[in-house]
Amino acid sequence: MEIEHVLPELRQPMKRAQFSAPRWLVRTMVRIMRVPRSAAVRVRSARAGSVRLRIYEPAGPRSGAGLLWVHGGGLLFGDAKQDEALCLSTAERLGIVIVSANYRFAPEHPFPAAHDDVGAAWHWLLGHAAELGVTPERIVVGGESAGAGLAAALVQRIHDDGGVQPRGQWLFAPMLDDRTAARRELDPVKHFVWDNEANRDGWSGYLGHEPGRAAVPSYAVPARRADLSGLPATFITWGDIELFAEEDQAYAEALAAADVPVTVDVVGGAPHGFENWAKDTPAARALLERAQDWLRTVSGAS
Repeated sequence: MEIEHVLPELRQPMKRAQFSAPRWLVRTMVRIMRVPRSAAVRVRSARAGSVRLRIYEPAGPRSGAGLLWVHGGGLLFGDAKQDEALCLSTAERLGIVIVSANYRFAPEHPFPAAHDDVGAAWHWLLGHAAELGVTPERIVVGGESAGAGLAAALVQRIHDDGGVQPRGQWLFAPMLDDRTAARRELDPVKHFVWDNEANRDGWSGYLGHEPGRAAVPSYAVPARRADLSGLPATFITWGDIELFAEEDQAYAEALAAADVPVTVDVVGGAPHGFENWAKDTPAARALLERAQDWLRTVSGAS
């Protein structure tokens, strides 16, 4: 892919975001990264069994809404800290309590490890809602990239299990369909930031086999679900030049066909995950503001 396809304001930040390092080093770098701070939001740690959680509590008035957030990393790496700016901004602007979940990584821990971990975070949030000032029926589940895929799968599982349901799902460039990774004709495109070779590595590690097989376990691949009816209102965004554009579009259309209210936000010239690694650009700030406005409305945050 040529750099001319990228929105000019994103080109320089993208060069910094594109680097190659061993998986162990990436994991270490993310865990020890410095994070921004805000006097308006208290940040603390908690655990749901063995699952590490990062809790964001507004210092000012709380709206009663909650967000379970799941970080990205291709199912192979990442940490709740990498989304600190997004979580601080959202908690402060909306008065919303956020629980950000860490989870086990592939290939050491294939499906259903990460799925079970974010499920444990969901149940922890429900169990601690009263002390956090959160109304259980006003919780939204969201995430970015692989985390958005895990969020989408969790929402499907919660629907099937019954009980308290999420008010919505908030999906940033979700990694939804292993069949994309099986399409070798996408390899030469070399999508920026996250390409199909990396995608295949992530899905192979998570599934424990090559992606694209005829059948996969329930909740392992959100896009494989046949019946999407009854799922909550959805905000879904992606960049039009990223690898996941086609599968995200297909999922949005499938949700709409199942009568799920869907808000789609496609950003032209945006590579994968730009709202994270280029968070200070006008395009990223504008997207986050639109996404937060949707979250405010759906969750009832004021």
